[in-house]
Amino acid sequence: MGSDTEAEKSIIKEEKKKVISLAPIAKPLAGKKLQKRTFKLIQKAAGKKCLKRGVKEVVKSIRRGQKGICVIAGNISPIDVITHLPILCEEAGVPYVYVPSKEDLAQAGATKRPTCCVLVMLKPAKGELSAEDLEKLKKDYEQVADDVKELASDVI
Repeated sequence: MGSDTEAEKSIIKEEKKKVISLAPIAKPLAGKKLQKRTFKLIQKAAGKKCLKRGVKEVVKSIRRGQKGICVIAGNISPIDVITHLPILCEEAGVPYVYVPSKEDLAQAGATKRPTCCVLVMLKPAKGELSAEDLEKLKKDYEQVADDVKELASDVI
């Protein structure tokens, strides 16, 4: 019985660490429901090659005028790595949202390496999507984009 309480304590401590390590600029932060939808969208986009991973790729894509949804991890250290991204997204008119964990973001993006940010686009890097695949991706994309814009308007 003592080990159960120890296990429970370690789980609670782990959850507290996730919350504590969240950056103070991580606003708008996605709720559980939006996180789930966003991660599903990222998984679909990764399968269709419509995803840019990492700060360098995301910044390059936004500066080139590509549109999408920017998803930024909130537990990045040092925080200076991502502080310029929200400003860049606002100037380009790209909706952005924070999620609590870079590990979860990487897992959704089909990579083992923790990822600071991803940009979900409707066009793949090379080639074209079939009309059916594009329609499915666009439906999920628009739903998440609307939720992100609504969340951003609540923060401001």
